[in-house]
Amino acid sequence: MNGEMAQLILVTVVTAATPLFLAALGELVAERSGVLNLGVEGMMVMGAAGGFAAAYVTGSTLVGALAGIALGALMALLFALLTVVFAVSQVASGLALTIFGLGLSGLVGSGFVGLKRDPAPHLSIPGLTDLPGVGRLVFGEDYFVYAALALAVLVSFVLGRTRAGLVLRAVGDNHGSAHALGVPVRRVRILAVLFGGACAGLGGAYLSLAYTPFWSPEMTAGRGWIALALVVFASWRPWRALGGAVLFGGATVLQLHAQAFGIGLPGQFMSAIPYLATVLALVLLSLRRRAGSVAPAMLGTAFVPDR
Repeated sequence: MNGEMAQLILVTVVTAATPLFLAALGELVAERSGVLNLGVEGMMVMGAAGGFAAAYVTGSTLVGALAGIALGALMALLFALLTVVFAVSQVASGLALTIFGLGLSGLVGSGFVGLKRDPAPHLSIPGLTDLPGVGRLVFGEDYFVYAALALAVLVSFVLGRTRAGLVLRAVGDNHGSAHALGVPVRRVRILAVLFGGACAGLGGAYLSLAYTPFWSPEMTAGRGWIALALVVFASWRPWRALGGAVLFGGATVLQLHAQAFGIGLPGQFMSAIPYLATVLALVLLSLRRRAGSVAPAMLGTAFVPDR
């Protein structure tokens, strides 16, 4: 395998990892506030449908991305109203959100099935993008990839270095104490959930605008569930989530290149590899984890103020 082929495979891995990372990053923030949103798949597929529809009608990738963000955030707002305001079960609400999103996305995208558009533009820097070995990988990705990396830097900085991050983590670890100190727990959680929905919507829009520039029903194909597992795999840390996304993206790409390398395994088994890798990673992480959990203490626990 020559250098160009290796670079092409690595570029494909990054492309496959980006939607997983975006969705996982948003869910990580939501979970650090103590909210478990199992509706990531539904928010992603709505972002994919709405993003493609908006981009196809307007001819603008940026408009499509913003539409995906908006639809993901709207879905998250519905979830936040149910779970944060009315204290409905987070697990049941998340599952319902996924089912609702899958159905609604089919309706939103029904008029766009089979249509195609140009993929999202890629960065092109004369003299750098054409560098052998790393040019396309470092200086030739689409703009979504660089936006995801910038978002990771921002989230990591806010969570670890700012008062807002400290408040968010305090709400996730002990919402009762945070409330007693005057922290608006519900507001913090709603904003965190909205951010998670926006990231999931952007990840879904990436699928239909850059990864495969067309819309097909249920095109997320379980990536929302992988993103949920990725948050656990990353121990609720942004940069570990990036590494995990690349790992699972590589598992996805492996099935695409298996036949080219002459791996004589059934296609159905190769398609299952990313999900098997997810399960295996979670099992290994569980076996290696020492006593005590690194998860936010209030994760999945509704907050009902007593005064």
